[in-house]
Formats: sequence, structure tokens, C-alpha cells
Amino acid sequence: MSFNHLDHDTLEQWRESGTVHEVVDIRDPMSFSQGHIPGSRHLDNTSVGSFIEQTPQKRTVVVVCYHGHSSQQAAAWLAGQGYDRVYSLDGGFTHWQHHHPEQVVRDEGQAPQ
Repeated sequence: MSFNHLDHDTLEQWRESGTVHEVVDIRDPMSFSQGHIPGSRHLDNTSVGSFIEQTPQKRTVVVVCYHGHSSQQAAAWLAGQGYDRVYSLDGGFTHWQHHHPEQVVRDEGQAPQ
């Protein structure tokens, strides 16, 4: 079992077309609250158990980190848990934020950067 790489344009197309997918963000909680891809959920050691319980293994999962490096390890781990359509977002959130600033949300109470 392994994962695939996903470029930003493809993720953007999936979002626009309504393709069913789950975006999980593995950055630290503070970074996530300061900005993340709309609809994504924060995933860490505390929340991964409930994610696995709640998310069907046939669901497409896109893993996001800062620059697209750590997400590869997390994507490989999820693939090892039985998810057969797992992607690591190339360039990570940093690239997404730079190219899609209108598609970044912040948690309530967080001041814009």
C-alpha cells in the first residue's frame, strides 16, 4: 500500500467539481487555526483514532502539511491502515496559501496574518 502525490491544481478541480474527498491537515494546532483549506480537519495523534473510525477506507484522503514533506509519511501511514486513495499535497499549505489566498479560512477569533 502506498500513497500518491497530488498537485494544487487537481485539488482545486476536485473542490470546484464537488469530487468527494477528505482533507486532513497535520500541521500544529496553532498553524491550523491561523489558516487552513476550507473543509479540512486537523489530524494529530489525539484525533487520528476518531478519524479512522469515522472515515470509510474507500474515501479519498488528501494529507496537508507545511511544505509537502511530512504529509508523505502521514499519507504512507494512512495507506498502511487500509485507505486505498491517499494523497500527499505537493508544496503543502504554504504553496496552497500563496496560490489560493481566497481559499484559506481561519478559526474564529484569529486575526488575519
